[in-house]
Amino acid sequence: MARAVILGGTGAIGWATARRLLSEGWQVLVTGRDVSHVPPRLKALGAQFELADRDDARAVPALLGGGADLLVDCTCYTAAHATKVIPWLGHVTSAVMISGKAVYVDDMGRHVNSEAPPHFAVPIRENQPTLRPNGADFNSREGYGPNKVAAEEVLLDSGLPVTVLRPSKVHGACARVPREWVFLKRVIDRRPVVFLAREGRGADHPSAALNIAALISLVAKKPGRRIMNIADPDCPNGRSIARCVAAHFGHSWKEVLLDENDHGALGAHPWDFWPPIVLDTTAATDLGYQPVGTYEATIPDELDWIAPRGRTDQALNLPQVLGSHYFQSFFDYAAEGRYLAEHGWQ
Repeated sequence: MARAVILGGTGAIGWATARRLLSEGWQVLVTGRDVSHVPPRLKALGAQFELADRDDARAVPALLGGGADLLVDCTCYTAAHATKVIPWLGHVTSAVMISGKAVYVDDMGRHVNSEAPPHFAVPIRENQPTLRPNGADFNSREGYGPNKVAAEEVLLDSGLPVTVLRPSKVHGACARVPREWVFLKRVIDRRPVVFLAREGRGADHPSAALNIAALISLVAKKPGRRIMNIADPDCPNGRSIARCVAAHFGHSWKEVLLDENDHGALGAHPWDFWPPIVLDTTAATDLGYQPVGTYEATIPDELDWIAPRGRTDQALNLPQVLGSHYFQSFFDYAAEGRYLAEHGWQ
């Protein structure tokens, strides 16, 4: 039986990958640092879970035991993380490092975490220039992308069969930051309107964890040293995403489409990038990758995890992050009410 080890596998990508591999007959071991984040069905589906910190020099080698057919690293953020992985790679047939599109930089040095939004020629291919390591903390806007680049370089320079995957806006069950909450909370609150900046035209390519898992499954069978973008086969804009979320729960609302002259945070949403950010996934499809489905087809995996059985009138499976600072600016209903009154909306 083929054996896979998923480091830091309790998030959306790890959970989707574990489910995919288990359905294909793999033996799967998932690690994590917090047992409260372990998906409830993980063990029921036949996977093992081990409480382990990737920074523990003894933990991961012990988990690999006599080796593995696949190692998926979901928590490789720095060159130091990558350096620690190198000795383990000699015991695995194929390895995958999860990176991200945050590594890309445009002609003016702008990136997705810079103050000024980037202007990429789309779709973005894997040979797009990337940020350079800068010594900043990886857990910061300035340091996240550069540290990911440093980690990629360490692994690829090893000459070992490591596939670097660069997803975009990841969505799926167990997502650490389920961005669709920006619209789902409005459904739960039975809001009659939804505000959309730039008329909802902004877009930032989503990447379903289910689609990422499908590519990881393929890479396990075709080891190699490569970099590949991974994103959904379509790139819906903010307006389309809002409609998908509302339709999933049978909710309807009026769309307040704000133009460029409307100021403030009204209508902001996580996909509001202009020009849109779109990844080229030709390298993955050329390898033989076939997506599980479009954004609309795969987003129920996340929505039904937050609101079990698609019900918004029952207790919700709300991750702690939903009350975090990240989401607070998206729900200024008082400001929305003032706007509607000033513009004569009924």
